[in-house]
Amino acid sequence: VQLVESGGGSVQAGGSLRLSCVASGETHMRYCLAWFRQAPGKEREGIAGVDSDGSISYADSVKGRFTVSRDHAKATLDLEMNTLKPEDTAMYYCGYDLPRYCDLKVRTTRTRKWGQGTQVTVS
Repeated sequence: VQLVESGGGSVQAGGSLRLSCVASGETHMRYCLAWFRQAPGKEREGIAGVDSDGSISYADSVKGRFTVSRDHAKATLDLEMNTLKPEDTAMYYCGYDLPRYCDLKVRTTRTRKWGQGTQVTVS
């Protein structure tokens, strides 16, 4: 499974950005896609994910500001980020795993895959 993120960039506080992730390769029939982020000097954290059944999870830090959406047919996961804050500055990663791991936790599993990341900078 390969994951490719796009859409990062620099924006002023209060602005918006939209990230996209495309999954390709031999995916499982059911799988979870989620967005994670890692700020300099901090641990990676899960922020928003969509399971194969359509259930959505958000971290409290982004709830009400970020909206995640998934196109199951196209194997894409988008993240609409509004009212961005400087503390949202981080490298954003798309993550793939089985549905039972779709809880926004950072894990090492045999099935976990990561994209290369896309930088979001809010000033």
